Amino acid sequence: MSEDTAEMPSVTGATDLLKGLVPVTKAGIVGPMGPSRLAGVVSAWYQWDFTAGGLLAVAARRDGDRIAVIDDRGPISYRQLDGDAHALAAALHGRGLRERGRIGILARNHRGFLIAMGASARLGTDLVLLNTGASTTQLAEVLAEQKIDWLLVDSEFTPLLTDTAPMVAVFADAEPAERRDGADAEPAERRDGADAEAADVSADSDRVQFEDLLADGRRSTAPLARRPRRGRIVVLTSGTTGTPKGANRPEPRSWMPASALLSRLPLRSAETTVVASPIFHTWGLAAAQVGLALRSTMLLTRRFDPAGTVAQIAAHRATALWVVPTMLQRITDLPAGDRDVDLSTLRVIAASGSAIPTGVVHKTFEVFGSVLYNFYGSTEVSWASIAQPHELRGHPTTAGRPPLGTVVRILDDRGHEVPHGTVGRVFVGNGMLFEGYTRNGSEKEISGGLMSTGDLGHFDPTGLLFLDGRSDDMIVSGGENVYPREVENLLSELPGVLENAVVGIDDPEFGARLAAYVVRTDDPDGAGLTEDGIKSHVKAHLARHCVPREVAFLDELPRNPAGKVVPRLLPKA
Repeated sequence: MSEDTAEMPSVTGATDLLKGLVPVTKAGIVGPMGPSRLAGVVSAWYQWDFTAGGLLAVAARRDGDRIAVIDDRGPISYRQLDGDAHALAAALHGRGLRERGRIGILARNHRGFLIAMGASARLGTDLVLLNTGASTTQLAEVLAEQKIDWLLVDSEFTPLLTDTAPMVAVFADAEPAERRDGADAEPAERRDGADAEAADVSADSDRVQFEDLLADGRRSTAPLARRPRRGRIVVLTSGTTGTPKGANRPEPRSWMPASALLSRLPLRSAETTVVASPIFHTWGLAAAQVGLALRSTMLLTRRFDPAGTVAQIAAHRATALWVVPTMLQRITDLPAGDRDVDLSTLRVIAASGSAIPTGVVHKTFEVFGSVLYNFYGSTEVSWASIAQPHELRGHPTTAGRPPLGTVVRILDDRGHEVPHGTVGRVFVGNGMLFEGYTRNGSEKEISGGLMSTGDLGHFDPTGLLFLDGRSDDMIVSGGENVYPREVENLLSELPGVLENAVVGIDDPEFGARLAAYVVRTDDPDGAGLTEDGIKSHVKAHLARHCVPREVAFLDELPRNPAGKVVPRLLPKA
């Protein structure tokens, strides 16, 4: 990043910090407590600051008996989770891992993620979150590029490791046997290989069982650093093309990041939250960090199942659900009988990771009521804006408004702010902008202290933000600027369309043209959907140059584990 970063709009001044106390106090993060608990909380803040490890330690000292996580292995309290984080840190320290070392984690959603976050903070190491959708080649390249010292990995992924892999600790497969053949299960040949690999772990000097590490750490009496270095969490970009880059995410330095989210999300402490979005992704990571700050009971499952998620909400009376839009679509598409449970406790569905199709917004309100919050951000800028239910009801495609301590501006190519209603490039300033990529030569543009998101957008006259697509998605067809997202939003509301993607492709006559890829619903509306019908629908509602020249019907859209469509995997039109 350039030295212009120093000009970033400050959110750590005294006025902002005082304003930030309001939402965290209202949410219950800040509140009265007895002298002994207060002493423990102050000690934890001093040692580990506002890192994930600090948040975990504070929760353990303030509300240690509260259940922190319910996952495939059952419940675990905050005190137990904090103890396991310390044990892992002690074990890795005893095996030579020191400050500035790097821990990688390749895992689905379970308690091991939070234990790793806590241990990394205690050691002063960096924690690299690896994508569960990586190929063997991608994983080997990322492990080498990120210089991983220890890798914590689910047993199912060990067949992806090569002989050059670092020291490895393997999480046991704790899933019930009946889940193996359920939704989102892995191919049998991959499972068999993973089981065999897990059985042989004890015979490999470079690989140990995660539980054995914890046992060693519990026996350790060696002291850890009293106030270790503040490490980073490295999140990999979505990787829709090539090998994903690592983005250095800073740990919070105050309560302001939580205050920003809570200024527009009505979350409360000591409640139950379903974290369905993958924690290796920025959105799932945010859910885990906010959950720790709120001392939430987090419901985690290794594989997403829409009916199972609804059942979890009802059984545990969850008040919040964190999802990516594809998960939300699968939930709203469930038969009514699968949703015939008491969901009255659900106050917040927080969705992010990609655009929410307009049809899914309407269906969510129909099924769940006014509980949907659309979060717009990225790995690099963290958050930019949040749309609340009343805003989405009137404007289903809006990205909402910037939360507390956040600046969003729409700039032209010369860096000048454009009037409301004019499409320009989206730039963001807040207290959690990333600190640069781990790969040299890859940086985000900075203008006036604000960071580019890579998106195009505009504000309406009331100050609501709308996104018009990625800067590199816009095409010029016959001299007209065309935004594929506008067409996607229109098609998502067409009866018979389950999901769709619209992309630009080369055209020798017009320079570029649109191609639409459509997945039909499994009902009469879907069966009656035709290429001509889709083109006629677009022609009736949008300008002529927005009509796709080609329409292809697919069984499903190719997506990465974070739910984003991978354009390079779409068939050639």
